[in-house]
Amino acid sequence: MSEDERLRRWRLVLGGGAADGTGRTLAGTDAAMDGTLAALYGEKDNSQGRSGRDRSAGLGASAPSVARWLGDIRAHFPSSVVQVMQRDAIDRLGLSTLLLEPEMLEAVEADVHLVGTLLSLNKAMPETTKETARAVVRKVVDDLEKRLATRTRATLTGALDRSARVSRPRHRDIDWDRTIRANLKNYLPEHRTIVPERLIGYGRAAQSVKKDVVLCIDQSGSMAASIVYASVFGAVLASMRSLATRLVVFDTAVVDLTDQLDDPVDVLFGTQLGGGTDINRALAYCQSQLTRPADTVVVLISDLYEGGIRDEMLKRVAAMKASGVQFVALLALSDEGAPAYDREHAAALAALGVPAFACTPDLFPEVMAAAIEKRPLPIPDMVTHQ
Repeated sequence: MSEDERLRRWRLVLGGGAADGTGRTLAGTDAAMDGTLAALYGEKDNSQGRSGRDRSAGLGASAPSVARWLGDIRAHFPSSVVQVMQRDAIDRLGLSTLLLEPEMLEAVEADVHLVGTLLSLNKAMPETTKETARAVVRKVVDDLEKRLATRTRATLTGALDRSARVSRPRHRDIDWDRTIRANLKNYLPEHRTIVPERLIGYGRAAQSVKKDVVLCIDQSGSMAASIVYASVFGAVLASMRSLATRLVVFDTAVVDLTDQLDDPVDVLFGTQLGGGTDINRALAYCQSQLTRPADTVVVLISDLYEGGIRDEMLKRVAAMKASGVQFVALLALSDEGAPAYDREHAAALAALGVPAFACTPDLFPEVMAAAIEKRPLPIPDMVTHQ
């Protein structure tokens, strides 16, 4: 990298003025890029002794000025950077209310975090904005489904087939490939044949519902991205005939959104981010819906900050496990790792044999497959609380 290019980059980072030490001036595209950065990351006043030419944070109070800024950052930065800058603008400059205007929503780069912000504003959203907001949310959901659905179905179909394997199959249900491999040690060279001491096959009810899945999702504000991903996965699981999927969201109240699982956008607009948390009440409802515990996977997605009855919550988890339920506790279902969470409750769950950990969307199919097959979960080492 040349010295001139190094100075240019430092100038963009430091924002100009006598204190940056670069002595570099910007023109053309660089000056325009610097202006978009200044509006978001610059100083709000000149208390540091900088000149009037220095960066001054602020996008103005009107939607048109913000819309222009959104267009500018999309012109100068890649999509991944645009999404970060949008999130920073919402957090640093309080632009949430402007997202209630349709022209603003049409200008933003849609991602999971923007969907979370829109869901938090759902109750305040005017009718004129709701249609645009749904279109933004649907674009994100459709993109996620394209990314996640095929692999999820393939992974879980394999797990369901393996879990349904029987040791005494009818002749037409024998899986000859696996049976031969399992009995190679019984090969008789003099007869040039294999004695199949153990037959491997599948039950006759291969097309029926094999497993029940209950997704129980915390609606507290920190779980926004998890709700988006869980809604998409819920819709994918509900599309599989071998699974009976239920989706429950909760704060201090419990809402069953199973009837809306055919459209994850409806699920998302049926949630209400924020409020308190009563995990015990949510688990009580989920427990009441169990009809065949030994064939059920319950997935609790929560930061575990319990506002209900802690001991009762733990007793319910223990009771479900004792009845045969495969219980999975996720601190988050997102690409961002574990949020702040209640470590005491996580440790108590781990003592019951339910380690709590953050899970990425790419890992989630493997976690579900392991739970379906009743084998150890593939827990990331760095984010596990055991």
